[in-house]
Amino acid sequence: MKPTLMKAPPNRATWRSSDVPTALLYLTPALLGFAVFYAWPLFRGVQISLTDWNLLSPAEWIGAANYQKLFTDPLFWNALKVTAIYVVVNIGSQMILGLGIAVLMQRLRIGTGTQSAILLPWLIPNVTVAIVTLFMLDPNVGFVNEVLDYIGASTHSFYGNSDLAIYTIALVNTWRNMGYTALLFYAGIQTISPDLYEAAALDGASGWRSFWSITLPMLRPITALILVVSMIGSFQIFDTVSVATDGGPGNATRVIYFYIYQKSFEELNMGYGAAMAVVLFALIFTFSLLQLRALRATESDVN
Repeated sequence: MKPTLMKAPPNRATWRSSDVPTALLYLTPALLGFAVFYAWPLFRGVQISLTDWNLLSPAEWIGAANYQKLFTDPLFWNALKVTAIYVVVNIGSQMILGLGIAVLMQRLRIGTGTQSAILLPWLIPNVTVAIVTLFMLDPNVGFVNEVLDYIGASTHSFYGNSDLAIYTIALVNTWRNMGYTALLFYAGIQTISPDLYEAAALDGASGWRSFWSITLPMLRPITALILVVSMIGSFQIFDTVSVATDGGPGNATRVIYFYIYQKSFEELNMGYGAAMAVVLFALIFTFSLLQLRALRATESDVN
């Protein structure tokens, strides 16, 4: 008697021609939004960067002249340097503090009310934060300097000192964003199986060993997400600089976004501003890909 051959069950993941119209129907709003708000502005930005345009007269095609000018513009290179300092300080402090808060949240088992309080600074607009900290860090009557004077420490003009201004802006925005970062890390920690920590404890691993060998490796995907999102946001810092320092003192806080704004809308040099914006997009895109590749964002492991 011949054995009967059983047919393999149909693969539900296989595309059928009848699924294509339905998929396109659901994708159309997202694709339309991407085209209108991302692809077309990017195309127009590249197009404008190849022209000399002051918004008042027709644009004049000048080719790559704006990009050539970037290489000899000391303010452009200074803006990149200042932005790099801000990005490193802001992301570094935000990641360390956010992860530390997330671990404390996990250990203390805090409730929803405390989690909401931790998130509260992130809900405050950057402009409001800048105005409040202008008063708090005022060199004459600011609360922070009053405390420093009371304990016998030297007072500082945090926003008015060219050596401190960009670090002050970076740490102010770290305070604003670290609660949101902490909640993202906390959500990632919640996905780690408690069995892993129990097995490590049975093997005699200390809390630090479990943190380095279990928590950090398992948080790699969420860490990559936070790094990329934070980096993109840090490169786009503008409002705090505009309100608190206006790019000063000198050029100490003239970040690239603020410099693009000045060239485009104060000096009406739209072509040159668009060229800097295209370069900034290329930098952010490249760094994002490098970070995702270096961290292997789709993987997590346990040593």
